[in-house]
Amino acid sequence: MGTSRLGGVPTVLPPPGTPSAGQLGLDLGTPPPRPPAPPVEVLPDVVHVSGWLDLDAQRALVADFRRWAEPPAGLRHPRVPAGHLMTVQSVCLGWHWQPYAYSRTADDTDGAPVKPLPADVVALSRRAVAATFGPLAGDRYEPDAAIVNLYAPGARLGLHRDGEEPADAPVVTISLGDTCAFRLAGVERRTSPFVDVELVSGDLLVFGGANRRIYHGVPKVVDGTGPDIGLPPGRLSITVRETGL
Repeated sequence: MGTSRLGGVPTVLPPPGTPSAGQLGLDLGTPPPRPPAPPVEVLPDVVHVSGWLDLDAQRALVADFRRWAEPPAGLRHPRVPAGHLMTVQSVCLGWHWQPYAYSRTADDTDGAPVKPLPADVVALSRRAVAATFGPLAGDRYEPDAAIVNLYAPGARLGLHRDGEEPADAPVVTISLGDTCAFRLAGVERRTSPFVDVELVSGDLLVFGGANRRIYHGVPKVVDGTGPDIGLPPGRLSITVRETGL
């Protein structure tokens, strides 16, 4: 599909604890921890685990995200080939994804080399695949890229499929912050009927196998529903994949 000749738009995170416009800044307390639930196969080879990460692990990932978001090759609004900006803000690790191509440099912003995929994220994603597709699948998983998306209030992600990677290995998505509806359509269609999965902070969703290239998106994020984990208002998704590139 090519990429846009126009660049993305670099963005900067507000400092921790900065309220957003319209946010009252009320201290509603920290919700009680949710114990991990058994994996649920919501569609063939699409597995959801509620409460997979505890609050300490979530806070550690948010702290990492703040470092990843800094330039060079930092956080930006990507631009699709048609020219409009995506509402999500994104930073990439391992490989830089610009709609719809991978490169080793942030070609749509400052051209800097992409930050490496950290070893602890590799280990975490292997654990995620083991928890959903079994220990052997976890051992075989060789992730080399992550797309980290921040959904500030009002941001959405249209239905699409992850089709730029030759590999058929599972895709791992970790959800942090505000609760969202994660929408699934079909491998050959982006139309209804849909299956919507509610992803709460700390939840895990892994899809692969028959549904590795399923159309999916995020039509709704519920503002103000996330725990206090140091994240700006909104939702953070960490999507890890083995590209085969």
